[in-house]
Amino acid sequence: MKSLRNLYKIGIGPSSSHTMGPVKAVERFLAEKGEFDRYTVTLFGSLAMTGKGHGTDAAIFRAFGNRRAEVVFDKETKCVHPNTMEITGYKEGCDPVRVQVFSIGGGDVVFAGETFDEGDEIYPQNTFLQVKEYCKQHGLRLWEYALRFENDAICDYMREIWDVMQRCVDDGLSAEGVLPGGLNVQRRAKMLLNESNDVTRHTRRDRIVASYAFAVGEQNASGGVVVTAPTCGSSGVLPAVMVYAKRQQDYSDEEICRALLSAGIVGNVVKTNASVSGAECGCQAEIGTACAMAAAALAELYNMTLDEIEYSAEVALEHQLGLTCDPVDGLVQIPCIERNAVGAMRAINAVSLATFLADSRKISFDTVVGAMYETGKDLSDKYRETGAGGLAKVYR
Repeated sequence: MKSLRNLYKIGIGPSSSHTMGPVKAVERFLAEKGEFDRYTVTLFGSLAMTGKGHGTDAAIFRAFGNRRAEVVFDKETKCVHPNTMEITGYKEGCDPVRVQVFSIGGGDVVFAGETFDEGDEIYPQNTFLQVKEYCKQHGLRLWEYALRFENDAICDYMREIWDVMQRCVDDGLSAEGVLPGGLNVQRRAKMLLNESNDVTRHTRRDRIVASYAFAVGEQNASGGVVVTAPTCGSSGVLPAVMVYAKRQQDYSDEEICRALLSAGIVGNVVKTNASVSGAECGCQAEIGTACAMAAAALAELYNMTLDEIEYSAEVALEHQLGLTCDPVDGLVQIPCIERNAVGAMRAINAVSLATFLADSRKISFDTVVGAMYETGKDLSDKYRETGAGGLAKVYR
């Protein structure tokens, strides 16, 4: 597995696959292929189907700066990967230079003919079982396992990640008004938090956690700065649970940074053995993975055993299996923002179950990851971020 730096990234919303990935592709094309008179970027698959709503074209134009560029949405041509783009550079007197690129989720891209190679493989283990056996053999917690293989700067990096997560929550809680895009979605994070004092103790927890998740989701939808955890579209789940743990349960920043390391290992297992891309495997790959990461992080804070942490993550992901990616009008708003809140609350419930059911479990986390990947591959294209099915189709 690769460094957690490849999982947790700071970037601009609303989509790691649709905005961060294409921007990275353009920047690399410019760096490696040089300057041309003009450029064309052709989008295929889900990039074409929901690119307008996700702001893909706007992100690409920003990446090109003042250069002459055109973005073409090809909704007919079928490609091997659901997030395919083709960048072409034109110069008078020369043959066009054309590169095919795949946006594979979490802001990562692969150029045709290459394998994903952003950084070295630093973890010898690839499955959760392998990680767990190593930890038990060496008497390590998950966060200690991460520290053993990451470089010395990872702690500073995690503090930066945690700072951005908290700032995103606070910015979202202070913002009001209507989100851009035309659906007239009203920001609700501030309202949810303000009304949390007028409900029962249990409902109050859910209301506060939801307000934090809404805050990040709304910031992401408006093109704010978020942390991929593991994607932009699912970036509200983990911060919601961790900010609640700090502000309502008095966990320290250091403890939470350790929990984020543990969550990162869980996310890494999914990214290595399956996918975190909604276009490839549906929303189960995004919200499902985020939910599993948040459950693992909370279980780490509670000092639960490795088996209990695994059960927490497994329950969180298992009950997201089959979740479709069906953004209305291609915007990361309906149902995406609410799904972050539901995912955060479900992560907390998964940890609660693990406190008394972990010793009776039958399913491993690795098994659920495999099932999620197979399920995602079997999902119709309509339910994999194309905006052609589900809520995206029936919403009026």
